[in-house]
Amino acid sequence: MHGPALSGWLLMVLCGATGAYCLLRTRDGTPRERGSARAEALMGFGMAAMAVPPALFTLPEWTWVVYAVLFGAAALHAVVHAGGGGHLHHVVGSLAMVYMAVVMAPGASHVAPGGHLGHGAEAAGGVPALTGALLVYYALYVLRSAGRLIPAPAPAGVPAGGSGAGGVPGPSWDARPELALACRLAMGTAMFAMLLTL
Repeated sequence: MHGPALSGWLLMVLCGATGAYCLLRTRDGTPRERGSARAEALMGFGMAAMAVPPALFTLPEWTWVVYAVLFGAAALHAVVHAGGGGHLHHVVGSLAMVYMAVVMAPGASHVAPGGHLGHGAEAAGGVPALTGALLVYYALYVLRSAGRLIPAPAPAGVPAGGSGAGGVPGPSWDARPELALACRLAMGTAMFAMLLTL
């Protein structure tokens, strides 16, 4: 993505760390939870690679074709296995990655002339209505995810904290649902920021 190199570094680190955490989550849980974690890890690593500052490494031209094919396949997989809101979000996220790859590809200036410079793109900008719709979707997704992270007040007589009854520690760091939700929030925010730069 274009813009100050610092924002590219921050997006790269945030998305890479989120992808790594999602990869750790593939070890436990139900098959559905592991599948969701795999999709989120792919999204995190893909976004991290897309956010690499051009000063560090310029992605080859063929990279954008690989992105489009890879995330197109991920979107198709999510459609085939659709069974809930999580899969719908994976479809939207994968299609957003395909869209950004097409817009940022060299020679994509025919999509919307007069846009900004992308990572390797000459004059990208995308379709304003589609970019706007994706921005609205991710803004609402981020607000909803952030709202779900706000802790509910503890019932009377139950101490606040991560320990269960009798001082038994709560779930391990890789099995805590609020961490998974925080990762989704981070990726949604990063996707919003990346779309904003188109």
